Amino acid sequence: MASTAEDDAMRRAIALAARGLGTTSPNPVVGCVILDKDGRVVGEGFHAYAGGPHAEIVALAQAGDGARGGTAIVSLEPCNHTGRTGPCTVALRSAGIARVVVGVRDPNPVAGGGVEALRSSGVDVETGVRAIEAATGNSAWLMAVRRERPYLVWKLAATLDGRSAAADGTSMWITSEESRMDVHALRGTVDAVIAGVGTVLADDPRLTVRNLRDGTLAIRQPLRVVVDTEGRTPKDARVRDAAAPTWVATAAEVGAASDGKVDLDALMLALYGRGVRSALLEGGPTLAGAFLSARLVDKVIAYLAPKLLGEGLAALGAAGVATLAESIELEIIELTQVGPDVRVTAVPKEVEI
Repeated sequence: MASTAEDDAMRRAIALAARGLGTTSPNPVVGCVILDKDGRVVGEGFHAYAGGPHAEIVALAQAGDGARGGTAIVSLEPCNHTGRTGPCTVALRSAGIARVVVGVRDPNPVAGGGVEALRSSGVDVETGVRAIEAATGNSAWLMAVRRERPYLVWKLAATLDGRSAAADGTSMWITSEESRMDVHALRGTVDAVIAGVGTVLADDPRLTVRNLRDGTLAIRQPLRVVVDTEGRTPKDARVRDAAAPTWVATAAEVGAASDGKVDLDALMLALYGRGVRSALLEGGPTLAGAFLSARLVDKVIAYLAPKLLGEGLAALGAAGVATLAESIELEIIELTQVGPDVRVTAVPKEVEI
């Protein structure tokens, strides 16, 4: 059973892991804390970017000789393979670590097996410490690896009566500047931003991560994906500029579904093959309805403005629901006020971490 010091260290490791959100993909976010043999913190670290040193390596370097005979607390099972970096299991043994405490096991068949490797070499290992918190912090990556498709978040902005545009088509801006800035921060945590060709033709969005106040672009930009069955995205559309990589996904390239439109399951599989582990859906009501109908949405983040329109475009189109009994039930996991708006975060009840 984990000691109080180890439990506290796992809480810290999970917080450290979160610092890597948006920069580690296709790798997971991982945090690590090293305790010396007397239970004192002597090193900590997190995985900052793909190809860079893993959390354990950073923490061990900081700990130095203090790691010998000590304990490593890691939010995700240490890797046991050689990729762009060496196995963390070997590094932990070489540093003289006597005990390893793990939050959640690694489902990746290539990198997994670290627990068994450590135990076979005489290291005491305990798993499942703060497992729910550790899994929640890494939920996008864990679910993507288990299902071999990206974790998909649908973002919408609407009035309290569910309208995303007025009767005359005006939609800028439904929500406040604070909410729009929050969305840019959200874009910075994912690997891809998805929109439909209808949104591109109507609004000509950039779909980049930037500072709204001065227009400065973030260093890391997610892949911009336009779901465009017939390839109608204009050559001069802003989504095609050099600010970020773009993929115009057509039915001819991805494959067509029975309705002749882009096969969304095939699209998600192709995105996973491109290294995308998390994606943000920012398309209009038709595309959102199609993804929901295909049961491909893992989380919903709704920005609701304190406004009423009465008429206008609904935020969601047909989603494969004919009767109330078929409704897609959600569980609200967070309610936050953002400026004058309310941000509601919910997950489909059928989705599990």
